[in-house]
Amino acid sequence: MDGLAEAEEIVMRVRHADGRWSARPIWVVVIGGVAFVRSAFGHRSGWYRRVLAGAETEIEVDGAAVPVRLAPVDEPALVERVSAAYRAKYGLSWPGPVLTITGPEAADATMRLAEAWEVSQLPA
Repeated sequence: MDGLAEAEEIVMRVRHADGRWSARPIWVVVIGGVAFVRSAFGHRSGWYRRVLAGAETEIEVDGAAVPVRLAPVDEPALVERVSAAYRAKYGLSWPGPVLTITGPEAADATMRLAEAWEVSQLPA
């Protein structure tokens, strides 16, 4: 998962209950070696709700599918640092969408992203 900090966007796939996959491009930021993603539509997003319910999730990295786990972030200071990282990475190129991804609804849907084998290492 090296290179996530430089990636403009990644493709995230989430498995539905019926077994099919849905894919979407998503922005990613990295702080201190940890990757973070958000749902621009907060808790209303279907992929976000499926991930919270434990759906199988993967991202495409260098053309390969990598199984990942996402863990909600509820530390206000870290959520703000993630917002600042989004503004720094995407603000000049995408000022309108950055307002959405750093707004309260999306900020409330901040998640840590880790390769599946790293899940036990995620901070609580």
